[in-house]
Amino acid sequence: MTQANTRSGEVRGREKNGVLLFAGIPYAAPPVGERRFRPPEAPDRWSGVRDATRFGPAAPQPPGDGLVGNPNVRWDEAGCLTLNVTTPACDDARRPVLVWIHGGGFRSGQGAIPWYDGSSFARDGVVVVSINYRLGALGFAQLEAIGGSDYGTSGSLGIQDQLAALRWVRDNIAFFGGDPARVTIAGESAGGMSVGILLGVAGAGGLFRGAIPQSGAAQHVSDKAAGAVVAEHFARALGAGSITEMLAASPERILAAQTEVEKLSRERVIADAAGIGGMPFMPVIDGAAIPRAPLDAVRAGDARGVNVLVGTNADEMTLFGVPEVDDAKLSRFAGRYFADAERALAAYRADHPAASPRELALAMSTDHVFRIPAVRLAEAHQASGGRTWKYLFTWKSRAFGGRLGATHALEIPFAFNTLDRPGVDAMLGPGERPDALARVMHAAWTAFVKTGDPACGATGAWPCYGGERSVMELGDRVGVLRDPAAKSRAVWDGVR
Repeated sequence: MTQANTRSGEVRGREKNGVLLFAGIPYAAPPVGERRFRPPEAPDRWSGVRDATRFGPAAPQPPGDGLVGNPNVRWDEAGCLTLNVTTPACDDARRPVLVWIHGGGFRSGQGAIPWYDGSSFARDGVVVVSINYRLGALGFAQLEAIGGSDYGTSGSLGIQDQLAALRWVRDNIAFFGGDPARVTIAGESAGGMSVGILLGVAGAGGLFRGAIPQSGAAQHVSDKAAGAVVAEHFARALGAGSITEMLAASPERILAAQTEVEKLSRERVIADAAGIGGMPFMPVIDGAAIPRAPLDAVRAGDARGVNVLVGTNADEMTLFGVPEVDDAKLSRFAGRYFADAERALAAYRADHPAASPRELALAMSTDHVFRIPAVRLAEAHQASGGRTWKYLFTWKSRAFGGRLGATHALEIPFAFNTLDRPGVDAMLGPGERPDALARVMHAAWTAFVKTGDPACGATGAWPCYGGERSVMELGDRVGVLRDPAAKSRAVWDGVR
């Protein structure tokens, strides 16, 4: 049956890849007019049967971004708060549910990207939901100083959208054969950071029982003061002196102003409180929607009842590029992070004895943005009494002469078992397609969604992350590592 109910009205989907797809379903009201820069509201009801055979538009975003670099991404501010459901059947089976939050630096992306096709999960008995949420300045500009207390949580609207989508899942997923009591949230990059943040948000309690932050954790957020500075630059770039003028500005003007602020961030004119240049529009700890630092909330036990599978890729930063460096430049590079640069470099050389200066710089920047925040999340959750598993993706791309290695985002089509989707072959490079590893990873992710434990026949035993810091390597070799790269991990203690 390709028709289902929701609390807002009936929808008609279509069969795709042997399962059912319902696309472009509104989970919140259009965020335009007086609703711009405001928390999401309940979706409007509709009469008749709504067509849900086509993906909805993305949130407004600059051209040319994303996994497939599509310069003509279809976006619409009014129609962007939608989600997509892939299910084996609309029946009473009460299957486990995976909710996917896309990445894209909090400025681009959408749930409709083919890499996120949930067909393989659905064929394995999992209902998959992918969502859109507000991005960039429209989702993360902290405008309280400009618009007053009504805009006190405007710096976390994208996260609030995600919460609204999760409430929609709680209230509606049973109509699509899903179980609202068995929801796992997952995401990669900014989506993984979102998952980490949701672990520490009080309003998320009870909405999910499992979490998979891929190449993202709970560390990368801005404080209110930093968010206000970014908003001041945004208002100046937009040429808007009041919230009324901001509400009247076209989304194209907002994107142009956002791009100018991102340029200032890359040039370090604006200090990025989260430590990632070029990403000034990030979730803001506003004291309400995000009450406190998410990592502190996790450490305090706010997510104790949620099982967590967290991990990173071995060579994340190759996707973003690190210039060639010699030993002298490498020492200065290390000095950006460490007061004792030579001690830190000695640790990295010990862990990576054959690495070139450029490879050491890549390892250091990968650790700063991705690996160490994931370690800290695993430590905090495990210490609070939560169950945590950790992975390290090491399969190396053969593209560009192998210079990408196990780069950022490469693990996504392995987890979704979508190696045949557009753009994946360019990331894999020439040679035989690594379907065997995709089957292993997809089986582990499926096991985690179903049981709360990623160990399965494909992986063998997978210990929780604890005193031995056990990490499952996922690459040409699949097996448990004990505290990999321990020396370089230790030098980050106490370093933000």
